[in-house]
Amino acid sequence: MAPLDRLAARVRRQVAETTHAMGGPARARTILLLASALALDSADKGAIGAIAVQLEHGLHIGNAELGLMVTVSSAVGAVATIPIGSLTDRHKRSRLLWVSITLWAVAQAAGGLAPTFAILLATRVALGAVTGTAGPTVASLTGDLFEPGERSRMYGFILTGEFVGTGIGILVAEAATGLFGWRAAFIILAVPSVVLAWAMRRWLPEPERGGTGAGARRARADGNGRGGRGGRGAPRGRGAPRGRATGNVTDAASEESEKERDLVLHLVEKHQVEPDERLVVDTTDEDMSLWDAVVYVLRVRTNVVLILASSLGYFFFSGLGTFAVIYIRGRYHTGQGGATVILLAIGIGALVGLQVAGQSGDALLKRGRIDGRILVGVAGYTTAAALLVPALLGRWLFVSLPLFILAAGALAAPNPALDAARLDVVPGRLWGRAEGVRTLVRQALQAFAPLLFGVLSATLGSGKPPETGVGINSHGPVSAAQTRGLEWTFVIMLVPLLGAGLVLLWARRTYPTDVASAAASDEAAAVRLERDGEQHATR
Repeated sequence: MAPLDRLAARVRRQVAETTHAMGGPARARTILLLASALALDSADKGAIGAIAVQLEHGLHIGNAELGLMVTVSSAVGAVATIPIGSLTDRHKRSRLLWVSITLWAVAQAAGGLAPTFAILLATRVALGAVTGTAGPTVASLTGDLFEPGERSRMYGFILTGEFVGTGIGILVAEAATGLFGWRAAFIILAVPSVVLAWAMRRWLPEPERGGTGAGARRARADGNGRGGRGGRGAPRGRGAPRGRATGNVTDAASEESEKERDLVLHLVEKHQVEPDERLVVDTTDEDMSLWDAVVYVLRVRTNVVLILASSLGYFFFSGLGTFAVIYIRGRYHTGQGGATVILLAIGIGALVGLQVAGQSGDALLKRGRIDGRILVGVAGYTTAAALLVPALLGRWLFVSLPLFILAAGALAAPNPALDAARLDVVPGRLWGRAEGVRTLVRQALQAFAPLLFGVLSATLGSGKPPETGVGINSHGPVSAAQTRGLEWTFVIMLVPLLGAGLVLLWARRTYPTDVASAAASDEAAAVRLERDGEQHATR
């Protein structure tokens, strides 16, 4: 067999294995669509960093204006997630997502045509508002499309889009800018947005929302599989069961027992965990105001801890990513190309960590560890902090690079497990608003991280950067002062990263009770909807 034929056969085999792991072709297509939505956002952010120098020269702006553009866009996106979360809980999510991505494409193309910085800034503000749609809608759809016992693994596939998108954005932006100028980068990135919006309109299913009880059981009895999670005594997964239809996601090969489908609640009932009556609500889509919903999700103790921990993880990742190229070039005396290759290797480590951790969180549940997903988060953040100390202080690349790769995997590992855990502890009809709160906190910390890392590194470096400037797109020298400042900044910022792992230990105590409370709320909402439907029918 020729080398190309062997390669093609290997690729086909890998695609088939991955598709099987996702649950079949239909589910794999849905996962790809959701991952692509996250990838677009990451690609856009990666592109800005890749063409920063060209933007400054083309629009005659400086670092302050560039930083303002990034910060304002992120801030608007963060604030927009709260009302968008409310829309997510009340309207058709698949339509909301593809319409937003269409507007996303328009804003990207308009940015490429902007004649002045002021107009470009306006387009980035609009883009920030639109991109805020992705977080709440993807979270809510994931909760209803996949079973509680498999969500961590499915989230591992979906969150791959964040990391892959960043790399694609950097590569596409650099190539387009080199050939046609910085404006082409924005316009070219708008093309896949249009394609994705069309694909979502055609193929992204809209499952029935996460309810429980009689309504969910009736949906299963009808065979449409769109029911929600059952209440105490008869647990039911809030997503549709595998092996049956999930909206349009149907794969007969995915057959599991009732216990496996309802794994989280099965463990809660096995340990006889009682719900917190203060958190049991019978809310439907329409009868809880945005303010009341925000207050409710902040009363769920596990949810607050998970938001804080994951946001601290993203905070460190954002600061590290902003200055990683400068640090690598200064520490190991590499060129721009060498630093890019090193980052690529580290990025592969993060992707592997996502997949391994996503499966580990669900595997621990199957072994009877009710706090399995929380333990994955604890292990990920604490391991990353422990590995990064010798990696950052090491003087030789051949020693530090393996540690960086392992640390990247550990740093990415908590995301799928904690994202799945957040769905477990919040009633299904509040998933959009709950994710909006989380995204607001996360993006606020992400936007603040580069500024704090930069100021702290300048203070600790006790020296000014070269006049030529150093950055992702610059090939100038990196001073020893810059390298020293970044080295100690990264080490100091490991403290909040370690804190993210330690604070999750508190969630181990509250998680079972909050899962039981969310299940009871879903059951109460289902009973209320059924009762209201019967009363309406008798009128």
